Amino acid sequence: VIVMFICACEEIEEILIILSEGKEAVRGHFSPAPALERRLEETKKTKLLDELRAIGGGAKIEYVYQHDLNGLGGAVLLAEEFAAGESFAVLLGDTILSSATDVPVTGQLMELHDRYAASVIAVEEVPAELVPRYGIIGGRYLEPGVLEISTMVEKPAVQEAPSRLAVASRYILPYSIFAALKHTPRGKGNEVQLTDAIRSLLGAERFVGGRIAGRRHDIGDKLSFLENTVEFALKRPEFREEFLKYLENIVTQQKKEE
Repeated sequence: VIVMFICACEEIEEILIILSEGKEAVRGHFSPAPALERRLEETKKTKLLDELRAIGGGAKIEYVYQHDLNGLGGAVLLAEEFAAGESFAVLLGDTILSSATDVPVTGQLMELHDRYAASVIAVEEVPAELVPRYGIIGGRYLEPGVLEISTMVEKPAVQEAPSRLAVASRYILPYSIFAALKHTPRGKGNEVQLTDAIRSLLGAERFVGGRIAGRRHDIGDKLSFLENTVEFALKRPEFREEFLKYLENIVTQQKKEE
């Protein structure tokens, strides 16, 4: 599991990426490549050079490895020093959220954080049959799409769920979550569950759930990763036409072979 933490400030300035063993390719992707940059400069490939330098958005990126895989809560604990007493955002790496507005989903959460002076959890409504796969929230609406959270349950049975609003893999959390995690016993799967730690803070800390203006893309398994790769490629205007023709040709060829 890869978890990304971003300081919840007006601009993204610092990122911590938490990696499990064997994920060095992720680190390599974000690392500077001076030799390649020089080569692109020499060959006047300015567009590629700009794209390369834009990786990471100019933020300072740090890394830490989670050697003991003891759940999302265990991963979050590794960011305590990084957070340095501040609120912070959490982005789970097995999920991509595409925004339906000009404001990225994390930006939407930051706006709610400022408006309500509260920690924020991104949520989406899921079909009843998917409820047992997610953390589910319950509460009262403050405005359309925004709830004051009063309860959270990790992967409940449908009949025990407070709603069908599932946590959508994005959070802005208070620094106090670290103390809560240290006192949270292992839960589902014998792992330290972030949901359990958040629930222990409800009442003492204010949490709101914001329904995302956008769509969640699960890339946690091989098939969904392939499906979303194709979907996002088709959204790119420079690739769409030729890539669509390529896919159509593949489908045609497969039908002929059948």
